[in-house]
Amino acid sequence: MTAYIIASYDIADQRGYEDYVPGVVPLLGRHGAEIVVADYAAEPLEGAKRSVYVVLRFESEESARRWYTDPAYQPLKKIRLDSCENTNLVLARQFVAPEG
Repeated sequence: MTAYIIASYDIADQRGYEDYVPGVVPLLGRHGAEIVVADYAAEPLEGAKRSVYVVLRFESEESARRWYTDPAYQPLKKIRLDSCENTNLVLARQFVAPEG
C-alpha cells in the first residue's frame, strides 16, 4: 500500500541547508520515491506558515522506512535537523475507503 512522508519545517540556516536538497534527491530516487510536493511558498489555510512543505510518495510503508533509516540518509538528516526549526515529519498511509 502506498505510503507518504509529509514534512514541514522552517529553514533557520540557509547556508547550512544548501547541501540537503542536492544530496537527498538522488537518494529518494534510489528508494523509488516520487516528490509530489516541494513548495517554499505554500499558503497556509490554518496554522503557522513554514518555510518548506514536502510530500513524498513511496510504494510502501517499508520503502519509506528504508529511505528514512538508510545509513546514507543519516548525514543528510543531520543537515536538515541542524539547519531547520519547527521540523515535523510524518509517515502517512494511503487512504482506503471502507467497503459498504
